[in-house]
Parts: sequence; C-alpha cells; structure tokens
Amino acid sequence: MKTMKGPAIFLAQFMGDEPPFNSLDAICAYMAGLGYKGVQIPTWESRLIDLQQAAESQTYCDELKGRIAEHGLEITELSTHLQGQLVAVHPVYDKLFDGFAPEAVHNNPKARTEWAVQQLKWSAKASRNLGLDAHVSFSGALLWPFMYPWPQRPAGLVEMGFEELAKRWKPILDAFEEQGVDVCYELHPGEDLHDGGSFEAFLEALDGHPRCCINYDPSHFVLQCLDYIQFIDFYHERIKAYHVKDAEFNPTGKQGVYGGYQPWLKRAGRFRSLGDGDVDFRAISSKLAEYDYDSWAVLEWECCIKSPEQGAAEGAPFIQEHIIEVTQKSFDDFAGGGSDDQLNRDTLGI
Repeated sequence: MKTMKGPAIFLAQFMGDEPPFNSLDAICAYMAGLGYKGVQIPTWESRLIDLQQAAESQTYCDELKGRIAEHGLEITELSTHLQGQLVAVHPVYDKLFDGFAPEAVHNNPKARTEWAVQQLKWSAKASRNLGLDAHVSFSGALLWPFMYPWPQRPAGLVEMGFEELAKRWKPILDAFEEQGVDVCYELHPGEDLHDGGSFEAFLEALDGHPRCCINYDPSHFVLQCLDYIQFIDFYHERIKAYHVKDAEFNPTGKQGVYGGYQPWLKRAGRFRSLGDGDVDFRAISSKLAEYDYDSWAVLEWECCIKSPEQGAAEGAPFIQEHIIEVTQKSFDDFAGGGSDDQLNRDTLGI
C-alpha cells in the first residue's frame, strides 16, 4: 500500500484583488502558513501562471517551481476546468460560457472551442515541463440539456453525443499521452461526465484511452445520492487526482436532488467546508489506501455558509488528520511461524 500526499489546496476560489490573495508569492506564503504542502494552479489565472510560456519554456517552469518551493510548497496539478468546459458547449449555454474565454472569441463558438483546445494542449506541455503526471479539468457538455429523459430522447442521441465528445477530446488526450500526463476529469453535474455511467460511455467512445482518468470529488456524488465509496471500487484504476470537498444532502417534502431552483443556501444539496457536511472522509482514505492511491489530497473549498479564510485554515489539519500513513508490516507478524514446506504438509495432513 501507498500513502497519499497532502495537504494541498486548489487556489481558484481564493484569488482576489486584495492581499494576500492577489499574487503568487503572497498566496503561497499564506497557504504555507496554514500548513499546506501543495497548491493546485488554475491556469486561467494570469497572476499565478503564464500558460503559453509554461508550455514553451523549461526555464520559466523551473523558475516557477523554484518560487513556489521557496514557500515550502509543490505544484500538485494544473487545472483547466474553465477551458475544458469550452471544449464542448451546447448552444443553449453559449452566452453563459462566453465569459470563460477571451473577449476576442465571444459570439464565435468555433473560435472559442479552438481557443480552449489550444489551452489544453499547452497544459499538456506545461505539465510535463513542471514534472507533473496528472492534470485536472472538466469535459464540457453537449448532452446535459437532455439529462432527464423527458421529452423522450431521439434514438441514438446519447450515443452520438458521446461520440462527438470523444472526437473533440481524442486529439487533446493524444497530446497528453505524448507528454505522459493523465487528464483527470472532475465528474460534475453540468458536464456530460457527471457519474460512473457517463464516464464509462465516454471511455468506451474513446476505445479506453489510457489518459482518460478521474479527479475524484465525493461532494458531487453526495448531491446525486451516488455511493461514493463503492465508486472507488469500480474506478480506482482511473482515479489519479482527488478533490477533498464536503457536501450535505437534506431532502424535504418540498425539494430533493433537483433543488427547486433555489440558491445554494436553500438547496437540499449544498457544498460545505470540510467536516461540516456528510462525506465520510475516513472511509474514503481507507479505500484509497487499499488501492494504493499515492497522489495528492487537494482541498477544493466551496461553502455557502463559512468564509474561505476559515475554510482554508480548518482544511489543512482536517486533511492531515485523514491521511493514512499506510503500514509496511502485518499486525500479526509477531505470531508468524515463517515458511516451512514440511510444516505446511504436516498441518494439512498430506
């Protein structure tokens, strides 16, 4: 068995215009002071990274790693959640998702997708230059408006949707394959990849591409009433990244999974800071240790009640407490009798 690394933190939700959240050095110093050992970098945040330069310059990447290491931190993964979302966008969401891309490609879905694909390919090279083996992203969605089977979906619609999604991602995954980096999709409502079944459909359309992997985030499974522990049994070979994020599900006589169009505070399913929700992180840690997960445990803070500062401060010790230092010996070794072929034969009576 192997021990996972951590605690680490995803910086996306913490960046802002006020110090210490407005520059790489300041936010790294802040997070290191809270006890974090790694940071996950959102590649759309220019105050943290120049993605194109990271793809094209080993010197830039060495300097970036060095600046972060001065604070006692490592880069865990690069993130392209926003760019990955734009690889596949159903037209109904065009206006809403234009905000994820530069103004130059607004109102131009084809150009926006081309921009997103380039961002992903740069991320593959940047990840390798930074010495990273995994990358986290979203899949985007063509089928999400048809998630609920009413009105009846035309025959073949779902299959065509996953075939098209795979067609768009195959060149990107091949680029990551060239760099020896896994693409870890966060299975998330709003994405075509949001649970085990949808991930399998995508993987099948990709003929089992070796770089198609999972960023495991139990919070999204709690909100879907999915067994997030058994999920690890099914997909542990593809789990290459881990977002440590909590959530709670409190259905009432008025609402359940779909939330009744309520704001986050009033939904039955809500994201919470670590320890405030329903996720059994001890069971997750045990299960991941059982399957030799040895990559990072990365806090993704999202909570509709608690402040990000408190969430970050509480997150590092919470993750550290739940990291299992796996044993290198059997608890009953003291009673072992060693190996003796004749003893075994005598014991069996043969």
